[in-house]
Amino acid sequence: MKVIDLTHTIREDMPVYPGTEPPKLEAANTYEKDGFKETRITMFSHTGTHMDPPAHLYKGRTALDEFPPDQFIGKAVVIDCRTLKNGEAITLKQLEPYGDKISAADFLLFELGWDRLWGTEEYFGDYPCLDDDVMDLIIAGDYKGIGFDVIGLDPIADLELARHHRLFAGNEIVNIENLQNLDQCGSGLFWFSCFPLKVENSDGSPIRAVAWFE
Repeated sequence: MKVIDLTHTIREDMPVYPGTEPPKLEAANTYEKDGFKETRITMFSHTGTHMDPPAHLYKGRTALDEFPPDQFIGKAVVIDCRTLKNGEAITLKQLEPYGDKISAADFLLFELGWDRLWGTEEYFGDYPCLDDDVMDLIIAGDYKGIGFDVIGLDPIADLELARHHRLFAGNEIVNIENLQNLDQCGSGLFWFSCFPLKVENSDGSPIRAVAWFE
């Protein structure tokens, strides 16, 4: 079995969404003093490679801990969007080469190649985003989730989070941000899992996103 880690490591100097604070990893107990190591972790719920549920935008909607576990596992396909330039839209043209795999997948993962910019200022730049037609396809589909190797479903400049609102308005779906290594997954369907921490009333959580091939 081939397994690919699609997750960025959580560390204190990692990129975070503008306006939030980076995580803190503090020694709570040490080998020298206590005979064991334990770390106090302080971070926002949308740190690193993470997942948004409907409760992120809408009060009273489904939180991550309310989803059944099978929401976070299924078949995925990576949609290669690396030819797009900064600020261009992800359109149905990018989905066409994948044919029936688009409807057969549980998760659509959009590869912008942006993970190569992780840790740089360019990561917060004008990355391509979904256009209305692709949003309509996703909303009309029966998908468990969508994902990206950029920091947001919406552009950094869109403080209204218009795409987030459209996605979650009537769908029981999750949105994954800050993936990496999607270029290693090929163009076919593969097994994908993205389990979040089970935190009460969770509006978001870091995940360990993994692809595997049997």
